[in-house]
Amino acid sequence: MESNFSIYTTLLTMESLDIPTSNAIPAFIFGALTYCGIMFFNVSILLTLVFNRKLHKPMYILLINMPLNDMIGATVFFPHLLFSILTENRFVSYSICFAEAFLTHIYVSGLTNLLTAMAYDRYIAICSPLKYNTLMSSNNLIKIIIIVWCLDYSLIGTVFILSFRKQICSTKIVDIFCNNPSLLKLICGDTSVNNYFGLFVTFFKQGIIVLSVVYTYVQILITVIYKRQADAKRKAIQTCGTHLIVFLCLEWNLLFGLTAHRIEGASPTLRKAAGASIMIFPPILNPLIYGLKTKEIRQNLVFLFVSIE
Repeated sequence: MESNFSIYTTLLTMESLDIPTSNAIPAFIFGALTYCGIMFFNVSILLTLVFNRKLHKPMYILLINMPLNDMIGATVFFPHLLFSILTENRFVSYSICFAEAFLTHIYVSGLTNLLTAMAYDRYIAICSPLKYNTLMSSNNLIKIIIIVWCLDYSLIGTVFILSFRKQICSTKIVDIFCNNPSLLKLICGDTSVNNYFGLFVTFFKQGIIVLSVVYTYVQILITVIYKRQADAKRKAIQTCGTHLIVFLCLEWNLLFGLTAHRIEGASPTLRKAAGASIMIFPPILNPLIYGLKTKEIRQNLVFLFVSIE
């Protein structure tokens, strides 16, 4: 075993990006444009939701949290990636990597929590419309938002507290971005408590989330199938179907990415692809699926740009 390194003075080596030198500049430009696009659309939707009082409804108030969360994830991932592409420098201090990993997990956990809360909102709106104003009152909505973020920070905080101040015996990060499983592989000695708690949080929390979301969307689909309005039925089925497929794809990538670190024979390439997809695609797709596809948001977004001009 290698001698212990001080976590405060150690530089970690991250997994190579394997981008040929001739492709570095195009890759940097593409990545920079992607990041700028993510920030532009998420900021635009955020401003539209905040400054338009017509959109101060439960669903849209919940939706305000989505662009905030997406911008956290994109800002943790893209600037560091772009710096690495441009400079070919894959070194990062342990403290910065620890902070990036914490924010990465806050983003991913927040994303699944928010999607669950939004699914619950749609479930009440469609399946129990007469109870909607009571169940989704301002006080209840504030409680839901507080629960989403408190649950997020408490669980992820506990996961990282278990790893804090432990000595490390390696400096090799086995992923293209910092995350808790990669940091755990650096630690000297027994990490079984960390692994067991991490697995418990992953499967218990995500199991409840998946079952809750699938249940709500199944109930929504059953409700709309028995409605007489064919147009409303078609629209609801398309919307719920899209949301459910996106959610299940996200959950599959998340669970595969986390468990692959603990499986000896798991493909490193698939693990990295699953992890990167969680950081790249939701911040791109969420503004489209939950923002621009919504008629009210789209109309008010156009009004926002017109008023700015």
